[in-house]
Amino acid sequence: MSTITIDSRDIIRSQEALNYEWLETNATGGYASSSILQCHTRKYHGLLVANLTKPSGRHILVSKVEDSLEIAGRESFFVSHQYPGYFFSGGQKILQRFDSGICPKFTFEIANQTLEKEIMMIRGTDAVVLKYRLQKTDSSGVLRLKPFLAYRGIHSLSTENSYFRGDITDMPEGYRMAPYEGMPPLHIQVSGPSRLLPLGVWYKRFEYAEEKARGYDWQEDLYCPGIIEIPFNETKEIYVGFTTDPFPETLKKIWMKEQKRRAFAEKRNSIFVESFKEDRENIKSLITAADQLLIRPPSGRYAILAGYHWFYEWGRDTLISLPGLTFCRRCFQEGQEILKNFGEFEKFGLFPNFFAEDEKENAFNTVDASLWYFWSVQQYLKHGGDDHWLRQHLWPVMKRILKQFMAGTIYDIHMDERGLLHAGSEGTRLTWMDAAVNGLPVTPRWGYMVEINALWYNAVCFTHDLAQRYNDQEFALANLIPLIRRSFRETFWIDHGSYLGDVCRQGELDEAVRPNQIFAVSLPHSPLDPADWPGVVNKVERLLLTPCGLRTLAPGDPDYRGRYEGLMTERDGAYHQGTVWPWLWGHFGEAYLRVHQNSRKAKRVLQKHIRLFLKSHLPQAGVGCVSEVFDGDPPHRPNGCIAQAWSTAELIRLLTLLNDIP
Repeated sequence: MSTITIDSRDIIRSQEALNYEWLETNATGGYASSSILQCHTRKYHGLLVANLTKPSGRHILVSKVEDSLEIAGRESFFVSHQYPGYFFSGGQKILQRFDSGICPKFTFEIANQTLEKEIMMIRGTDAVVLKYRLQKTDSSGVLRLKPFLAYRGIHSLSTENSYFRGDITDMPEGYRMAPYEGMPPLHIQVSGPSRLLPLGVWYKRFEYAEEKARGYDWQEDLYCPGIIEIPFNETKEIYVGFTTDPFPETLKKIWMKEQKRRAFAEKRNSIFVESFKEDRENIKSLITAADQLLIRPPSGRYAILAGYHWFYEWGRDTLISLPGLTFCRRCFQEGQEILKNFGEFEKFGLFPNFFAEDEKENAFNTVDASLWYFWSVQQYLKHGGDDHWLRQHLWPVMKRILKQFMAGTIYDIHMDERGLLHAGSEGTRLTWMDAAVNGLPVTPRWGYMVEINALWYNAVCFTHDLAQRYNDQEFALANLIPLIRRSFRETFWIDHGSYLGDVCRQGELDEAVRPNQIFAVSLPHSPLDPADWPGVVNKVERLLLTPCGLRTLAPGDPDYRGRYEGLMTERDGAYHQGTVWPWLWGHFGEAYLRVHQNSRKAKRVLQKHIRLFLKSHLPQAGVGCVSEVFDGDPPHRPNGCIAQAWSTAELIRLLTLLNDIP
């Protein structure tokens, strides 16, 4: 496993240290996460976050554990809390370093002794295990654990209430609670002798600074059942587990098995990693981040989680992320299953924009998810996918989508007489630039969108190619292809700037410089003549390219917003109005290589960009992860989700292109 280290020089600056976050996952959508000071700054932080079947969705069961070690009458705390007007600094002064590694690891210096604390989730289970290790045992001590329970959905907050059942009972090697009817019980298991000092107290008003800054509710009450005391004398290691189902083996065995599994996974990924002569450690981190985003939720089917902490499954995000997270890494079984399962969700020629995390219905308000499906299938074939399997499972879905789009479907999505794809009406939000303020689109995009029609052309060409291969005369679309090419250029090309406009509606072209035009060059089938490619790439490179990805709007535009910050309305107002998105690296890089004929010089330019980005970004924000967005203005602060699927995936895909990995 790759290790990224944050040392005491950064930790001592508390405010800065609170901006470093760690993430540990269990491959089902559950996770553990906090800041490296183990002070929660988000309502989404928690020690045991489980993706449950009933009640459905992700729930924070154990928010945190206030742990301490008493040696020679001196008690040292490892975690921190923010209360109204008071910051309990906990382990800030004694924390020497944080390492990502095989799992989050904290190293403390206490009374001339070194204590290591590690946090590991167990794959496929709603369980987390804490491991405490003293390097020396000169003095006897007592490890104290004070669990704080939330037992609520990740998007809500808990408050003191009369429904919470605080009874705690003994069980072999630990304790059991059942806080709420209809929710799973909590088992606390300890690797050695322990005793419980009952408390049964609600601790009031834990504060979450990030939620306050984002304009959400930001104070929470947490329940503490008691203090667990564990002697720390002759034993060098103590394991503590929190789980919804009792562990069938000792905690040490559970830990060692999970550690061995992770080592094996790293070995499996080494084939990919060793393709890189430089920056292997950063590539390892990227691969670990990819593993965290590819999940098998309680539904039992493979899925891609769009981003930690608050996103779940999104159609568009999944299909853009799929090649980088699966096919590029030779995870064909997972990738095939996702593609096949998507066909079962197709409705009206559309895929869900997002999959409901609870029992609500899926939303189909996206035009491009279906078109990204074609691209994802192209990538499947490119990386050695089975053509026979494609014809059997995917080809019928592709034909249904094309028929629906040609004939017309919901949201006024239809092919017009010019062969172009129209989508939406005033007020609809069907593309990836879908932010709204007070119910109104920030970036009005309906009518004829440049990337939608580039994706449409690519889908038509690809379908035609497959129809010829499969001798399917119904989808021989040779006459349609030149019509779309001609109409595309007539509609979107701006002669005086040698680039593509963004949206054409009611006969007027929006000439704002946005990154959506890059797909007209990067996709396998381009609707533009090669002579037009350099103009698009140069325009995007000159006005939109940053060290962290592409801006969503050129800085000279009157609607440009250079900072992504403030309350929700302010953030949504900047979301696609200048904010930088790293997922666009993939298609910019592919277009850049195409324009420069895949030259060594072009590869070196892009490699330098990506190398610097990974080196500077992976040790910040979500340590070892790739953030969702960055400020449009320097120094391009990271923001949004700390671990975004398509950010990670498209960097992996671009790296395979740069390193000639088939």
